[in-house]
Amino acid sequence: MARREDHRVDVERRGDVLVIRMVRHAKRNAVDAAMAHALDAALNELDDDPGLRAGVLTGGPDMFCAGTDLTDGPGEPTPRGGPYGLIARRRSTPLIAAVEGVAYGGGFEIVMACDIVVAGRSARFALPEVSHGLVANCGALFRGQRVLPPMVARQLLLTGRPVTAERLYTLGLVSELVEDGRAEEAALLIAEAVAANSPAAVTATLHAVDDAAGVHDELGWDLTRRADAAIDARDEKAEGLAAFREKRQAAWSVRRPR
Repeated sequence: MARREDHRVDVERRGDVLVIRMVRHAKRNAVDAAMAHALDAALNELDDDPGLRAGVLTGGPDMFCAGTDLTDGPGEPTPRGGPYGLIARRRSTPLIAAVEGVAYGGGFEIVMACDIVVAGRSARFALPEVSHGLVANCGALFRGQRVLPPMVARQLLLTGRPVTAERLYTLGLVSELVEDGRAEEAALLIAEAVAANSPAAVTATLHAVDDAAGVHDELGWDLTRRADAAIDARDEKAEGLAAFREKRQAAWSVRRPR
């Protein structure tokens, strides 16, 4: 097993499966520019190495990812992967998310960008951007209603409240629910099953499924940019980020924009 680690991502090759582990645990694997660059490099390898047949993305046994680093920012989108080096990527190799602990904000949006989701029973998912004066700008505004019932997606987006892996399993977003600490192991078994199949057939199937599901993605990204622009110049964004840094409750304007 070949393995290497930089200061953000640990990459391990297990036969024809690539395991990508986010290792910024002190920051709950929050994505900064260095993390996005490391994820981009790992996913480029996953698609470019013809000996790799599947990938597993995990944050380790205790957490998945808390989303964007709200202090330092996530860096610029990469040419191949878009935000986080992953979110807008057209992949030729299936990627399985192995989720333990929290997948919040952009971390949840990373999950939505994967092909199969395995989660520990007590894992939690949330889209808390509105509580910070932000909008979910890494795909959840349109992918959320694709992978979940629309009313559930809206509840997550508008309240910011977390939902359990068990709930998402009943709704079909989590494809396999396992005991805590077993998500990576279970994801590896699925990856090995994928890798045992015809590489050409798997890639053709993945592209067809992605193209069918993403037929309206261009509009979704445009609407996301509009939503981002609508809050960019508002006081609520500055207040939300300040409250996050100062670990206090945000004091919102009493007026709702029209």
